[in-house]
Amino acid sequence: MSARFVDKVILITGATSGMGLATAERIAAEGGRVVLAARGKDAGEARAAAIRAAGGEATFVPADVTVEAEAADLVRQAVERYGRLDGAFNNVGAATAPGPVTAVDGDAWRAELALNLDSVFYGLKYQIPALQAAGGGSIVNNASNVSVTGMAGLAAYSAAKHGVLGLTRSAALETATTGVRINALVTGGVDTPLLRGNLGPAPDEALRATEAMHPVGRIGRPDEIAAFAAFLLSGEAPFITGAALAIDGGLTAA
Repeated sequence: MSARFVDKVILITGATSGMGLATAERIAAEGGRVVLAARGKDAGEARAAAIRAAGGEATFVPADVTVEAEAADLVRQAVERYGRLDGAFNNVGAATAPGPVTAVDGDAWRAELALNLDSVFYGLKYQIPALQAAGGGSIVNNASNVSVTGMAGLAAYSAAKHGVLGLTRSAALETATTGVRINALVTGGVDTPLLRGNLGPAPDEALRATEAMHPVGRIGRPDEIAAFAAFLLSGEAPFITGAALAIDGGLTAA
């Protein structure tokens, strides 16, 4: 494996499982120093320890990035620990308020927007100055396929992810001349614990239906997302910013 991230510090939120963890492992394997962030302290410490045991450099910072003060402190701790910040993968998100628009509770709506959109806003607000202070870098936001399509029953999630895409584009334009690149991943279904947990009472049938939605006939693997995220976070993508990049097995094309 290459050493694209030697001397680079990358912050990853939602880093204790799925796409976030796979990306942390990939970057650490390529020589990067990774800062894992999530709410669950025990899981986070265990994941960081596993990366270190495999020969990588990792630290865990417990943080609820829907809270501005914690998002700010997360960046502060990353810089304090390693002296700089070169990239970030804003990966926190989940569909927590399913149902038709007419049935979604107002508090649940606001909580889902906080989880999926506020978390990215607060991340960008404090990550951008840190990257600029380091001379530039890259930020990747996980926007999901519903950032460019609608989905019945997921109005809050879709609205938040559309917001993530708009936020990504606006921030990318604001930072285009400063050496900071900001892009959004348009991910399809990915085989993560979160997806598995949302398959409902007939998980095998639901999984087959989810796979069938994708023209390639399957859902993605976390390591496939990690490989693409690592490319965007690396110095190999200097001309890519403000983009919505599909890694979805053809889902949005269909």
